[in-house]
Amino acid sequence: MFGSNLKRDYNSFVQHDEPDESNGSAPEAPQERRRRLRAVRRLWRAETAYLTALAVFAVLAFLARFNAYFGWDLRAARAVQSIDLPGFAALMRFVSFWGSGITPWIITSAVALAFLARRRRSEAAGVILSAGVGQLVNRLIKLLIARPRPASDLVNVYEVVSSESFPSGHVAFYVGFFGFLFFVAFALLPRNSWQRRAALTITALPVALVGLSRVYLGAHWPSDTLGAYLVNGLWLAFCLTVYRRWKARGRMQASGAA
Repeated sequence: MFGSNLKRDYNSFVQHDEPDESNGSAPEAPQERRRRLRAVRRLWRAETAYLTALAVFAVLAFLARFNAYFGWDLRAARAVQSIDLPGFAALMRFVSFWGSGITPWIITSAVALAFLARRRRSEAAGVILSAGVGQLVNRLIKLLIARPRPASDLVNVYEVVSSESFPSGHVAFYVGFFGFLFFVAFALLPRNSWQRRAALTITALPVALVGLSRVYLGAHWPSDTLGAYLVNGLWLAFCLTVYRRWKARGRMQASGAA
């Protein structure tokens, strides 16, 4: 899929770069040629990064399938749990709260309904796809890997969970939910406005902190959170591509109706 997209864009660049002898048209202007070349290069870098992340996740998932934890997992988890700052434990519990139980489904549904109330159908569908379906994908991977949770004789377990450990469901939800809202805020809110800066900060912080909170609470190994960041980052990228296509199609339909 990625290779075919790159080939198609490259062929498009070449075809526009060469003169059309059949009708005698001139080659594209240098500025347009440079723009197309930059687009091809960006696509190449994006696809390379995507495939690299996918390969790293595949290796990590394979190893997690046959290892309850890694040596560096234990060292990193104990280092995180040794943090003894005022209010840090409360912060970690607060960060994790929004991904526990049925809370993810409630806030995803509420945000989707809020988008629908403002006639933002693409955004409503996008957050359901990214956060809701992303959780189902994460659950399927958990069942396939079947990795046990951290044991209390190895680390302090402040949050006892009975489900499988790899990859972290909290991280999966935060990347899909808050990551999608981050992109929507970046794309739709006025540039340089305080509303945009506030929305980007509010949506970025949970994603950055949730992996740390899951390790601190003894609910996951660091490799569990790393795996979730990788695979759900890829899922988010896919969902954003779908979302942009929905938006483009909606604009074309609106233009046609006008």
